[in-house]
Amino acid sequence: MRVVVDLTRCQGYAQCAFLAPDVFEIRGDEALLYDPEPDDGQRRNVLRAAAACPVQALLVEGADGDRPQRVTVPSIDRPESAAVEDFRRHGRIVVVGCSLAGLRAAEALRAGGFTGSLTMIGDEPYEPYDRPPLSKQVLSGKAGADRTRLPRCGETDAQWRLGIAATGLDLAGRAVELADGDRVPFDKVLISTGVRARVWPEPEEAALDGVCVLHSRDDAAELRRRLEARPRRVLVIGAGFTGSEVASVCRDLDLAVTVVAPSPAPLSGVLGTVIGDVAAQIQRDHGVDLRCGTSVVELEGDDRGRLRAARLSTGEVVEADVAVVAIGGLRNVDWLEGAGLACNKWGIACDAGCRAFDANGLVTDRVFVAGDVARAPHPMFGYQFLALEHWSSAVAEAEIAAHNMISDETHRWPNLHVPSFWSIQFDHDIRSVGVPPMADQVMVVDGSVEERRFVAAYGYKGRLVAAVAFDAAKWLDFYREGIEAAAPFPPQRRATATGDPAVPVTPGLPPQQFPARDATVVVTGHDPSERRATLIDR
Repeated sequence: MRVVVDLTRCQGYAQCAFLAPDVFEIRGDEALLYDPEPDDGQRRNVLRAAAACPVQALLVEGADGDRPQRVTVPSIDRPESAAVEDFRRHGRIVVVGCSLAGLRAAEALRAGGFTGSLTMIGDEPYEPYDRPPLSKQVLSGKAGADRTRLPRCGETDAQWRLGIAATGLDLAGRAVELADGDRVPFDKVLISTGVRARVWPEPEEAALDGVCVLHSRDDAAELRRRLEARPRRVLVIGAGFTGSEVASVCRDLDLAVTVVAPSPAPLSGVLGTVIGDVAAQIQRDHGVDLRCGTSVVELEGDDRGRLRAARLSTGEVVEADVAVVAIGGLRNVDWLEGAGLACNKWGIACDAGCRAFDANGLVTDRVFVAGDVARAPHPMFGYQFLALEHWSSAVAEAEIAAHNMISDETHRWPNLHVPSFWSIQFDHDIRSVGVPPMADQVMVVDGSVEERRFVAAYGYKGRLVAAVAFDAAKWLDFYREGIEAAAPFPPQRRATATGDPAVPVTPGLPPQQFPARDATVVVTGHDPSERRATLIDR
């Protein structure tokens, strides 16, 4: 049987840990870890836990491929035009990217009544798997990398083309081009190709034995193998969520770990230095050698091509056997070069209904986008084009894209999902709702920073735009509703555990980057019917 917990819904009530303690484990106050593929002997306990969960955060797939206990995709019941009904019966849809978003979109298409041809294309040889456990359960040895396959939430009845990368999109010919020379025809296509790990920029240094990244199933299996070998020291380059989670696992395994990052504090790029300083102290309290405000300038190897040490911008040398490069990701859009879509390193621009823009800025009705690779205007956040690499956003976009692919104009849905994410590190459960990076102020509104159990609210021009919780997930629904209602900031203050005064302060976020400034086009033609824009890469 297979299990996945939607940790954006989980509020740490811990019934699952009481009812199935061999499968679910609460670390610290609220940090939940679980076995994604428990033994069938645990089936009864797991089903009891799923039924008892107050927020229905557990998805369970039976050992023999039965449907899971909770189907998340909505059914669709509406009158449609004859053309839409014909497409739902006989159309051809291709999903490029067998990710969480790709799988959930396929299930939503079938749940919505699409009975036509459905093809799933993925460059990895594996069926869709869950990535969050890779940096937690897999690295810690609680689950193997091959035990992270996503539970099925419904039927797909698709043709699977796994292990074959897409190399091109022919919009005029309505076909996806594959690395093996094949062409897969479509009437509509969904792109959910996600991101890949950004590798160390110096190829010779990146090739040293011991230099790793962490994004895919294979990456996690390789890094777990190296951690099992008990290296003298692990060097983590980057202090974002992935780097911090790797450092957390290393300390759980009692491995010496050094984290190096140019940022002033861990997680500060997303949460700001006010909250990042709290994360920094947590890391140091757990024995991490944290070096912020510096960077790695060179990775050094021995005469056998094995990693030996790293030289820092301060001139210091850190000896290490393993280096984990956690410096962000690259969106998988290279294969779309020349396709005529509005895409670059920031992702594929689309509207709030997941319909892609072409290079002229026109919405296409044949190309849809979902998941980490999508960049869309969000009405709740000033119509900024946001690319959200979050589990919950991938699910929401997949269901909206699927619905809109098989609906006419009057029945389409906008993406009004409030972004949310979670991270489990150093026995703390860190959650967020909204978009913290757009804030100009932050304040602690609940709990106690000293006790590492609090909620910080983020505001922008007097409006609530985000909230971050450390071991305080139960409070986030209140702030999610406030974001949806455009609640004022600072919010009406609730009592904190310490009674200390809380006032809004600058969050210490890096300057915002505007992806649109990096989009360069050449315009040709004179008559309005001939004017065209071509996206160029500088």
